[in-house]
Amino acid sequence: MEVTQTKAEGLSRTFEVKVSATELQAKLAQRIEEIRPQMKLKGFRPGKVPAAHVRKMYGRDLMSELIDKLVNETNQKALEDSALRPAGQPAVKMDGDIEKVVKGEADLAYQMNVDVMPEFTPVEAASLTITRPVAEVTDEQIDESLKRIAGQNIKYEPRGADEVSVDGDAVIVDFVGRIDGEAFEGGTAEQQSVVLGSNRFIPGFEEQLVGVKAGDEKELNVSFPENYQAANLAGKAAVFETKVHEVRAPQTPEIDEEFAKGLGLESLEHLRGLVRDQITAEHANASRAKAKRDLLDKLDAAHIFDLPPGMVEQEFNQIWQQLQTEMDAGRVTPEEKVKPEDELKAEYRKIAERRVRLGLVLAEMGRISDVRITEQEVNQALIREARQYPGQEREVVQFFQRNANAMAQLRAPIYEDKVVDHILAVATVEETTVSRDELFKEDDA
Repeated sequence: MEVTQTKAEGLSRTFEVKVSATELQAKLAQRIEEIRPQMKLKGFRPGKVPAAHVRKMYGRDLMSELIDKLVNETNQKALEDSALRPAGQPAVKMDGDIEKVVKGEADLAYQMNVDVMPEFTPVEAASLTITRPVAEVTDEQIDESLKRIAGQNIKYEPRGADEVSVDGDAVIVDFVGRIDGEAFEGGTAEQQSVVLGSNRFIPGFEEQLVGVKAGDEKELNVSFPENYQAANLAGKAAVFETKVHEVRAPQTPEIDEEFAKGLGLESLEHLRGLVRDQITAEHANASRAKAKRDLLDKLDAAHIFDLPPGMVEQEFNQIWQQLQTEMDAGRVTPEEKVKPEDELKAEYRKIAERRVRLGLVLAEMGRISDVRITEQEVNQALIREARQYPGQEREVVQFFQRNANAMAQLRAPIYEDKVVDHILAVATVEETTVSRDELFKEDDA
């Protein structure tokens, strides 16, 4: 086996590897002898299959497995012998005809390209000063939250027989929808509750029920949107024959002891305490996010070193693919819609470079401080991920367990957060009091 480094430019390394056909055949013979004792083939006694027959029957498959194993082992040895820390999986390019190699007619020769980790000394965590904005939880905020909770528990009480509906009321109706005089599937309902102003029905339906009272019969003339999910109805005009059974007015409950007990709590004080705890947790999360952003900005400014080009390219491709998806869905800013592609790519490549740089810095600071994540933390994250796919939890867990890259992506944010928490515990953190609006204000960058 011959391993020769042929290129060293920046953080990129190229090795040429050659394994003679003779060595490959010797390894194949060794592999055949390893498996022969366990082989059971028709016409031969167990463990007595001739090596020549095994080579004839399975030689090609065994050689392919052998080459894969040999490439991985050789790559690892080349990196270890050169004392290199890879910044990703090596890229292998085979030389010559691989079919001849498998048949034992040619040497195995290939090039291995790999990006290596840059050498740098991270800033001392204790030397950093981080700003952490904090906001108090006020009684006014609690009152506002209680009003929202009450608004989510609205009850509808019948209006008087002669009272007409207004926006916000619930109107109980029967209806039959027709297109060109023919009733269509899905256009009929009985005792349907329609909350006026909720925009749950097609445009014009709810609006035309404003001003009706119990016992009224009314025709609603509407048109289905052009992008309506049922293609056979999209863009078509329809008439709904409706009969009003009842008009109900919304009643927002009083925020009192009875309201709290109706939610299954002991008292109003208990409810206020839970709301305070929830707001406190929201503030804590937002405060940590702002502190983390300040930390990352300072780490980015404090480190200048070459970046592995492969890592940057991979990160950029992921960001650019996500942007394309957002563009296709119309979820980008007007500025991004009209910005030239070259300018957009330049901006997002800088973002990719920042992410890679910060990832390397955090990883090195975590290594130096011996920050580790436990299997319990990984399992908890895996369970949370699986629960996002009800009914497919087992398949999701199995996918991650069988996919090393997916599991690595699951572990990465856990590790990053632990390193960030470690740095924040060691650095000087200066708290500054801000309003709730300021705490939750999105950063310009």
